[in-house]
Amino acid sequence: MSQENRLEKTNRINLLFDFYEALLTEKQQTFLKYYFLDDFSLGEIAAEFEISRQAVYEHIKRAEGMLETYEEKLGLLKKHELQSGVLARLQQIIEDSAMSSVHKEQAGNLLREAEQL
Repeated sequence: MSQENRLEKTNRINLLFDFYEALLTEKQQTFLKYYFLDDFSLGEIAAEFEISRQAVYEHIKRAEGMLETYEEKLGLLKKHELQSGVLARLQQIIEDSAMSSVHKEQAGNLLREAEQL
């Protein structure tokens, strides 16, 4: 796997983890955190938990599969990405519009409120 693909996969897993962490077992959460967030190798995780590298690999693969399954069923990441795109376009429209500075400020405040939802 190329460095770019690895980074893309890591970013996706981290985003999915943000949405679905609570749905994973404690062990799955721990192994994913070590591997994807803390950048531990399989060997380092295996040594930490006194299990084989293969066992660590299988736990991580199973947890990744669960994250993807949750995303297929719930689509929270996809909805988040769509919402972010809409909000970015709205921000651009506000910036480009000819409305008064007061109205721009009000629209900007509403946009920030929408981003917090």
